[in-house]
Amino acid sequence: MRTNSRLPSTRTPGLRSRHRLGAWITENEDAIAELRASLVRKARHRALTEPLSPPVARLRSCVMDDPVRRMDLNLAISQGLRDGHRLGYDDVETLMQTIDYVITIAPSFDHESLIVCPLNALLDWVMCVPSGYALFRDPELNRCLRDVLVAWCRFLSGPDSRTFLNTRAPDGWFCEAANARLGLDQFEMDLAQPYGGFASWNDFFTRRFRPGARPVAAADDSRVIVNACESTPYHVRHDVRMRDTFWIKSQPYSLLDMFGASHKALAAPFAGGTVYQAYLSAYDYHRWHAPVDGAVVAAYRVPGTYFSESESQGEDQAGLNDSQGYLTATATRAIVVIKADDPALGTLGCLFVGMGDVSSCMLGVERAQHVSKGEELGYFQYGGSTYCLVFEPRVLKSFLFDEHRLPHGKSLSVNGALARA
Repeated sequence: MRTNSRLPSTRTPGLRSRHRLGAWITENEDAIAELRASLVRKARHRALTEPLSPPVARLRSCVMDDPVRRMDLNLAISQGLRDGHRLGYDDVETLMQTIDYVITIAPSFDHESLIVCPLNALLDWVMCVPSGYALFRDPELNRCLRDVLVAWCRFLSGPDSRTFLNTRAPDGWFCEAANARLGLDQFEMDLAQPYGGFASWNDFFTRRFRPGARPVAAADDSRVIVNACESTPYHVRHDVRMRDTFWIKSQPYSLLDMFGASHKALAAPFAGGTVYQAYLSAYDYHRWHAPVDGAVVAAYRVPGTYFSESESQGEDQAGLNDSQGYLTATATRAIVVIKADDPALGTLGCLFVGMGDVSSCMLGVERAQHVSKGEELGYFQYGGSTYCLVFEPRVLKSFLFDEHRLPHGKSLSVNGALARA
């Protein structure tokens, strides 16, 4: 396991840094600190002439007008600084100005120190301390964060977000180094057109594969379940319970919490079954596809947290990606439940979970719609993400990878064979 370079903690000797999954944020802590400092400098300059945008002004009021939230955020900032972390800011006002600046920019490519989630990088060390754990679970704070992310999503869905959609090295997303990482020739785009033909950053982020680039495995064999997302296997858990202690270190899956308390009837058939979880990287395709043929019996979104992580992972800036099991029960997510055409498969739950700067989980199907294996179900707009397939008991024969050696470390193709019933 690789480790980040970082300043030692003066408070907790021996604190270790974990490998960041998915390449959303570089493991180079110096580069992250330098980015934070740069964002703060630009934000302070912008604040001289620009008032806070309405959603960030509401976020500021949510924190500053409530004594507990104000206390929690100030304590989190103070602890981060006391522990020797270079936050780039030392008060709430500067943090709000910087958040306001971030939602006016699109990410650039960086071959050596990619940071695709600047908000996550900005909040890194305030999320993973006791006061931060409490703050980022607060429902009203998360409603305000949602509005901030929606505003950013609007910017990223507009033409002004295309700043780095070009071939210029080193920061263009179509430059030679980026092409080597993304494999742009697999996607529907035209480099002869300005911005590759994309209307916005989000249009690029949700780019589609060219026809035939990801064929559906065993299209005529209903017992082969295909991968719903281009993603890396993270965890498999058998004999899952309706309700479990998802916040402890092992992060067992808690079906009722994953599907939502008002959807007990949907969750019940999966008790005693299996959960497969995988994460998407910054370089992955971000659309979701049906793992089986069947009828959609439910398609809905569950509101939740945006930057919350589990204390059980310890005080570490990689704690958000190490909290992926916990996030299935707490983070904002979209859920699609499919009743398979083949009775041997029963129903299959598909959960698409936002984590780290995620703007939205966009459903593309609705209840009673029939889907074919490999058909698109929806997509993530900009931000980090993880997903789960949930199987009824006695459905699976085997996964087509070694489930005892996870995280897998290698992305599996969407529509590729994942498991056999």
